[in-house]
Amino acid sequence: MTRHVTRPEGNHPLEFIPCLVRSTGDDGIPVIRLGHPLLDDYLAFVAARARTNTWLAVAFDLKIFFGVVAKPPAEVTAADVFGFLAAQRASPHGGRVVRLADGEAGLAARTIARRLSSVRSLYAYLSAREDTGVHRNPVPGSLAARRPGARRGRGGVPLIRTPRTLPRVLAPAEVDALRAALRTHRDRAMVDAMVLGGLRRCEVLGLRLEDLSAGERRLFVAEGKGGRQRIVPVSARFFAEVGAYLESERPGASSARQVFVVLKGARRGEPLSAAGLDEILDGARDRAGLDRATCHQLRHTCFTRLREAGMALEAIQAQAGHASIESTRLYLHLANDWLEKEYLRAAEAIEAQVAPVTPTAAR
Repeated sequence: MTRHVTRPEGNHPLEFIPCLVRSTGDDGIPVIRLGHPLLDDYLAFVAARARTNTWLAVAFDLKIFFGVVAKPPAEVTAADVFGFLAAQRASPHGGRVVRLADGEAGLAARTIARRLSSVRSLYAYLSAREDTGVHRNPVPGSLAARRPGARRGRGGVPLIRTPRTLPRVLAPAEVDALRAALRTHRDRAMVDAMVLGGLRRCEVLGLRLEDLSAGERRLFVAEGKGGRQRIVPVSARFFAEVGAYLESERPGASSARQVFVVLKGARRGEPLSAAGLDEILDGARDRAGLDRATCHQLRHTCFTRLREAGMALEAIQAQAGHASIESTRLYLHLANDWLEKEYLRAAEAIEAQVAPVTPTAAR
């Protein structure tokens, strides 16, 4: 939507205010629009190459950005981007409230960085088209570094510094308490898929009946992150819980191909949603008396334990479905036993090279 306003300076008679609208086209395909032809074209482009969650996230990020800058895409400048950054960092409570985790008052750095990435990708698309009136990307890749000779975007200062914090993992006793608080074989099977197989939430919910290979104790992940497929081994405990669920809990009348479905209520037999899985996990966490237990923490717990048990990084990369092993190196830092062993080995080698000190007799 576009509304007409007159600004005091008089240089922008039109102010663009985005409105996110979800609908279904005549062909039954979902459609997301923001009310501007260029933005709607870009969202259609994203929809053809990304998952639904990514598509929705990009649409929301762009809605937030253009809601703040209040300009059509072709009129946005770098100054508008910096103004958006300032608005995102500002506290909604007047600077009196900060997060304990990082001491910041505004949005988390990762959230701001993701929104900037969405805007940067939009303008890369618009400038590549050459028919949109956009000739350069207003989102800088980075600021110039202080040291001479440094290239913009290579070694420069990023617009947003995202903290490299380690994810939290659950102790073995916490995992046992969480599993004990789950009420059905279905729920325990889903948790085991994450904590024993390292599957993402969307991968667990996307499992189909034909993806299970109980004889080989393997799962076929048909729709992994980035569209990458993989086959992963999973402990027999997972298949025991899945077998009990399929035999005694899953509605026989369900026609869903997905393994995990709703067991009660009006949606009985339909595929379980992400919100449904989160609700199950939240309830079990509260009953177990835990202050943390998310789907992604279960996944991190899996790979941390595998690394501590001596599994090679390349094998963990394949199990996790990481495109780059740099993402997998995180578990080197989480696996305390590995760091301790490496340090002790190096320390012993250093000490062996140092001549022992002979104490001198006291005079």
